[in-house]
Amino acid sequence: MDTQRLDARTAAALVAQAVVAPSMHNAQPWRFRLREDEGVLEVRPDLDRAMPRSDPGNRALYIGCGAALFNLRVAAAHAGLAPEVRLLPDPAEPLLLAVVRPAPAAARAVPDADDLARLHPAIRRRHTSRHPFDEKDIPEDARAALQAAAAREGAELLFPGPWHVETVLDLVHDAESRDALHPEGMEDLRHWTRLGPEADAATDGVPEYAFGPRKRDGRAPLRDFAGRRPVADRGATAFEHNPHLALLSTPGDAPADWLRAGQALERVLLEATLAGLATCLTSHALENPDLRLLVRDPVAGRGHVQMVLRLGYGPFGPATPRRPVRDVLDIAPTA
Repeated sequence: MDTQRLDARTAAALVAQAVVAPSMHNAQPWRFRLREDEGVLEVRPDLDRAMPRSDPGNRALYIGCGAALFNLRVAAAHAGLAPEVRLLPDPAEPLLLAVVRPAPAAARAVPDADDLARLHPAIRRRHTSRHPFDEKDIPEDARAALQAAAAREGAELLFPGPWHVETVLDLVHDAESRDALHPEGMEDLRHWTRLGPEADAATDGVPEYAFGPRKRDGRAPLRDFAGRRPVADRGATAFEHNPHLALLSTPGDAPADWLRAGQALERVLLEATLAGLATCLTSHALENPDLRLLVRDPVAGRGHVQMVLRLGYGPFGPATPRRPVRDVLDIAPTA
């Protein structure tokens, strides 16, 4: 059976696009390993980039790895490959999150390949935007397309009604209040933010130029990455009073569900980017187990909420730094 093997050059090109995925505080908690003799690519977590205070169970870390995996799938489809992906393929090796191998020639005309390739231009256009969005509604057809994108990855995207939006905003405010009362909970955020000259040389984390302006007015749920630390020329402005939120959920809440959530999240974000929507992620309320339970809509919501998205029309935000491919891709020696 004709199976195209991945060589080092092709793997590096795919990984270069995989790592543009979003991750909590832009920690980029992933590693890739090419088994060149077999032509397969492994995806593993980088546990040195875990966040013990804000993500003690590594749920957000796995979501980030899932998002990178989805970009890898898109890049492979764009390159004319139709990758076969196995999640958590070896129970004896739980840190092997996924194995990616090009499909046999007879299987390359899979229906999803064209749709994946269609998303490719959005990979590098998508940036988290911590800027104000317009007070403009999102058309129903755009919402339906985003919901369909989540469903294709085994997740559900819910656009909460007004009363539920109020609840989510209250829960985010509650999470902010808890941080104020327990500053040690901000340790991960401080570790992964880059201020001053450090921002220009950074290869990871959130640099100060991506913080966005301070919120002077409005109700958009935004984490202030600066905290009380001064940032030159940052300024303050009004944000939208009626933010458009979406809740991404999965039926289960185990590592495989988190990986599927990450793939669904990135598929939704790329689809939104192509539709001209700016996006921002907020996991603040989800970092507290008791608050996370309350984020779910008790009437329409099902499953476990994995991410809260803020969507709208506005600036896309700047690109944030990325680790070089050589730091995240290992090449296994040929036997």
